[in-house]
Amino acid sequence: MAGFSTLFVWSLLFFVVANANVDEDEYWNTRATEAKKVAKSAFNPNPEIVTDNLNAAVSRAMVGRNSTRRSLKKYRGPCLATNPIDRCWRCDRNWAKNRKKLAECPLGFGHQTIGGKRGPIYVVTDASDDDLVNPKPGTLRYGVIQKGPLWIIFGRSMIIRLSQELMISSDKTIDARGANVHIAFGAGLTIQFVNNVIIHNLHIHDIISKSGGMIRDSVDHYGFRTQSDGDGISIFGSSHVWIDHVSMSNCEDGLIDAIMGSTAITISNCHFTHHNEVMLFGASDSYAEDEIMQVTLAFNHFGRGLVQRMPRCRWGFFHVVNNDYTHWLMYAIGGSQHPTIVSQGNRFIAPPNPNAKQVTKREYAMEDEWKHWSWRSEGDELMNGAVFIPSGDQTKGKKKGLSRYDMISFKPGTYVRRLARFSGTLECTPGKPC
Repeated sequence: MAGFSTLFVWSLLFFVVANANVDEDEYWNTRATEAKKVAKSAFNPNPEIVTDNLNAAVSRAMVGRNSTRRSLKKYRGPCLATNPIDRCWRCDRNWAKNRKKLAECPLGFGHQTIGGKRGPIYVVTDASDDDLVNPKPGTLRYGVIQKGPLWIIFGRSMIIRLSQELMISSDKTIDARGANVHIAFGAGLTIQFVNNVIIHNLHIHDIISKSGGMIRDSVDHYGFRTQSDGDGISIFGSSHVWIDHVSMSNCEDGLIDAIMGSTAITISNCHFTHHNEVMLFGASDSYAEDEIMQVTLAFNHFGRGLVQRMPRCRWGFFHVVNNDYTHWLMYAIGGSQHPTIVSQGNRFIAPPNPNAKQVTKREYAMEDEWKHWSWRSEGDELMNGAVFIPSGDQTKGKKKGLSRYDMISFKPGTYVRRLARFSGTLECTPGKPC
């Protein structure tokens, strides 16, 4: 997560003052106010309608496909798109000519995210990141700070070692299809007080904390940033964010953090490995404005070397649907401050440790308190002794009036191996199905 030192925004909480990584009150106050308005407009007062629509899409994608087998070997056969997000764009040999089709494909709470669809294409040709105040044309940093929508692609495979955190402005797509692009061995990506960002098909790993300094965050502004925390992707006070087909591992802090009123987020088709604290949604038990946070996790694979926080939630509404949890050392899903967690059709394979069989963990609350939190499990496949402990109102937020088709159930956890089969980055070659 990113952090500031002197920003007095949103109730003057000490957390913001201590953790937002800038020291220019007027500029960032304005950014924060604008971002907050967008986030409030993105909040859906009937979140179950969003979850049910996603479940209906899963059912449509699986019609006529009853195989549940997923091979762990590298797939080399004809193109398969096994879930509704992928079926929207994959297996089209002309994907490279129709890149912006991707913007029609997100589902869940981030379904309105279009990134840079309405802008031109910008090609990254230079992997360097030497000038943080006046970045060179052709670099990734130059592209992400430009005004207006921009669809960013890569002219070749590359490893980008970010000298400091990469400040991404609104209405951007980072689309690494067709190249093998790694953000590694340096700072991570920061999505702060912006909206409408797509991150697609990147490898993000070995991210470290950086000391900060003068960094440009837009064409019109640069300023001093304090030390970054070492997150792979930090979402701070932002909305309409879609992260898809990203492979992540081994970051100094979290792989993905979403905090400070961020909402309308979908994280899908990603592969997570070799990390302790994987995802944090809501960074403070005292920051009640995270009640607007709504996040969808769908078709992701939580794989080898993971310990906990897949995710760890506070305050908001979290739809965890058809993900494959094959590894954890402590627990999979945790939270505090009465988040609503709807777990549907996931596969949970518990570790051998008899003390780590529980999928769920409630923190900083006694049972008399957390028994009222709405955490429910529907259609999950619980293997090797895995236990999901439900609590609270098992019908919270459910709305009547949806069509019978929209109310078709998600696919049960036995289908997850197929739905999440192609999680992580994809090998895409122009002229061939991706």
